[in-house]
Amino acid sequence: MRTVIGAACAMLLISTAAAFAGQTEGLIKKVDKDTLTLTLDDGKAYKLNAETDIDSLKPGMDIVIAYDVTNGENVVTDMQLPDSDQN
Repeated sequence: MRTVIGAACAMLLISTAAAFAGQTEGLIKKVDKDTLTLTLDDGKAYKLNAETDIDSLKPGMDIVIAYDVTNGENVVTDMQLPDSDQN
């Protein structure tokens, strides 16, 4: 019986440590180059990775973001920007 309870507790801990994946879209409100964060018009902030071309991200741009929640932070895993050759 102890083994079953122990195994159930272990599975519960493993499942709560897993990252949550999500997707959102909105307008860029702010880009912070120092902290590598992007804030959308809904007020939520997302952490960018060091390889992101920060200079291509401008306030007012529409963006679609895929992210993981890791250690309480929304970490961008993928993003889609509007085409740059719009007329």
